[in-house]
Amino acid sequence: MTETEYRHPLMAAYWTRLDTRFAQVEAVFDDLVAEALAVLTPEGFAAYLEAGRVIGKLGRGVEPMLAFMEEWPSAAKAVGESALPSVMALIQRMQKSPNGRAIAPFLQTVASVAKRLQSQELLQDYLDVTLDFMERTTGSIHGHHTTFPSPGLPEFLAQAPALLHQLSLAGLKNWVEYGIRNYRTHPERQKDYFGLQSADARAVLQRERHGTLLADVERKLDLYLRGLWRDHDHLVPYSTAFDEIRKPVPYYDKLGIRVPDVYDDLVVAADTGGEPVRIRGLDRYRAVLAHIVGHRRWSEAQIADNWSPFQRMAVEFFEDCRIETLLIREYPGLGPLFLALHPKPSADACDPETTSCLRHRLAMLSRALLDPGHGYVDADLLDAVQRFHAVMAQGESSTQEMASLALSYVARTRRASDQFAKIHFADTVVDYRDDNRQLWKFIEEGDEEEAFDAQRKIEPGEEIRGLPPRHYPEWDYGSQTYRPDWVSVYEALHPAGNAADIDRLLAKHGALAKQLKKLLDLLKPQDKVRIRYQEEGSELDLDVAIRSLIDFKSGATPDPRINMSHRTSGRDIAVMLLLDLSESLNEKAPGSGQTILELSQEAVSLLAWAIEKLGDPFAIAGFHSNTRHDVRYLHVKGYGEHWNDEVKARLAAMEAGYSTRMGAAMRHAGHYLAARRADKKLMLVLTDGRPSDVDAHDERLLVEDARQAVKELEQDDIFTYCISLDARADEYVGDIFGRQYTVVDRVERLPEKLPALFMALTK
Repeated sequence: MTETEYRHPLMAAYWTRLDTRFAQVEAVFDDLVAEALAVLTPEGFAAYLEAGRVIGKLGRGVEPMLAFMEEWPSAAKAVGESALPSVMALIQRMQKSPNGRAIAPFLQTVASVAKRLQSQELLQDYLDVTLDFMERTTGSIHGHHTTFPSPGLPEFLAQAPALLHQLSLAGLKNWVEYGIRNYRTHPERQKDYFGLQSADARAVLQRERHGTLLADVERKLDLYLRGLWRDHDHLVPYSTAFDEIRKPVPYYDKLGIRVPDVYDDLVVAADTGGEPVRIRGLDRYRAVLAHIVGHRRWSEAQIADNWSPFQRMAVEFFEDCRIETLLIREYPGLGPLFLALHPKPSADACDPETTSCLRHRLAMLSRALLDPGHGYVDADLLDAVQRFHAVMAQGESSTQEMASLALSYVARTRRASDQFAKIHFADTVVDYRDDNRQLWKFIEEGDEEEAFDAQRKIEPGEEIRGLPPRHYPEWDYGSQTYRPDWVSVYEALHPAGNAADIDRLLAKHGALAKQLKKLLDLLKPQDKVRIRYQEEGSELDLDVAIRSLIDFKSGATPDPRINMSHRTSGRDIAVMLLLDLSESLNEKAPGSGQTILELSQEAVSLLAWAIEKLGDPFAIAGFHSNTRHDVRYLHVKGYGEHWNDEVKARLAAMEAGYSTRMGAAMRHAGHYLAARRADKKLMLVLTDGRPSDVDAHDERLLVEDARQAVKELEQDDIFTYCISLDARADEYVGDIFGRQYTVVDRVERLPEKLPALFMALTK
């Protein structure tokens, strides 16, 4: 008998799901499964088998599949099994490019890399670096069709574990960037560089080696937390190299304590004027962890809704100093460390006549609260210091008492110049302190009575509802490359309002609806085609259902495909209506008493009614954005829904806000439209302005990205068409959509124009 026939029935079932004939995998399969079952959850194990099956079907031989089956359980243990989709996404990108031979070295080293990085966020940053490297060094003709693989990618992947034992992710990124910039067009030199064979590679590596890596001192810090502070939380590293706009700072949440992946040694001047003091990276980690532990032990979340940003900032400074005072009481040796890391602003460094000095005053106060020899002479500051120490002398005090001191100090020292846009930042950042996100809680709108006494803390990202984010690239026209996984799109079902509001809008345009109905009758296909053997459908297929019932009664497995559906023959169109819900829709339309948003609701209602009459499958979604980190995609109607009261209620509740990151929204809408089976796929984009966002300072950047998104959709056979309500749209809309656009100068005519335009496009 064969080995398969001897196998336990459960193992045999797993082997069947893996669906491979590689003898090398079969020989070690039972051992691989035993390890995976010990590490992965049932869901993670199912995903593991499915990923192994997919890799085995890539046509790359046994090595990638065997490497994955061996390496992934330990990688998942290090960074979490939820990282698997990102890993598989990179593998698919390699497979679709000429870089398929790099899949094996990638999978052979992914576990070592994951164990070194110890967090899913850092692994994602590593994958981003790898993808960027692959795309920028893969050869092309005229910059369009990839023709030969990246020469240095396999060597880089093979060296990645060794590199990460010497460099932080920021250092690795800089080392890779140097190699790409200098050897992008020299295949052999590129191989030598990324294989660490050239003197140049070793010199740059040595230059980027600096600081104390968290991975090297994590065991020491874990013992420090457990032994000194009786805290057992997990340390989760992050990198400061991948986000230039919002530099992350230490914080903690339910997943663990977040700290940078590397800290450089600091050299600070001595207070006494003697030799400068060097503070090791390890001691900087200890200061951060002590401060966070103090918050977890003594701080209480405060209601933040009625406090101004200035007041909250003052409370945070006072509370930080209370925590550190209590820490120093327990371990006096922390005092010199905190003072060495805490900046000491000069009293005359900020000019209150031209600059907002609020941060400067609070930083001086913070220093004075911790340093008896601070040397400041401001009367309000000295009074606040005296009050602080009087409160602390009575015991541990409380966050509420610090809040009272802070409010009093802000009231006495408030200046008109605190509102100036120019703010003094020098020597005001205390970088070993966390961001205090856990110090605040908020009353939810409409639930004041219940929420006021609720003992809860706001977790980061708690306000985001719906599905996990999808990440999309963004086109950088300056470098003619994609920024991989640059934009995060959060999708959710749009909240519902009153469906009767939409019925009133349709009744308002009753005369127009009658005219449209005559045109619809001419366009509407008359012949229907029945589609049988469907698990889900519009009606029951009685013949199949009866046969399935007979099979069930006789003990056989019944056929679940007992439904049927219909499609119209001669008109096979799928439509996506994508609505720009940015803040500008709240403006009044010229010559009309209605806002642009209200007119858009009327037009979309009529269009949806018309498409429903035609029988075309269609979906409606809206979008707006608040930086690349937060693009909201709201489902108003799905392809599987009819034009009913539930859909009308969502449309009635539409609100406008934030900005217009159009490219990301179009890519996400295209993700759904591309999955439809139709002869023609049409995406209608209704917008009133230029693509823009608060973090895109170059006004051409998002225009070019939207243009690139249109090109990508065309490659997927999706026809895009823009209806612009911006009178100045001719300046840019042609750059994005070519000739595929219409500008509606008189916005009040939109309800009339939009359905007619749709019928002209689809007749």
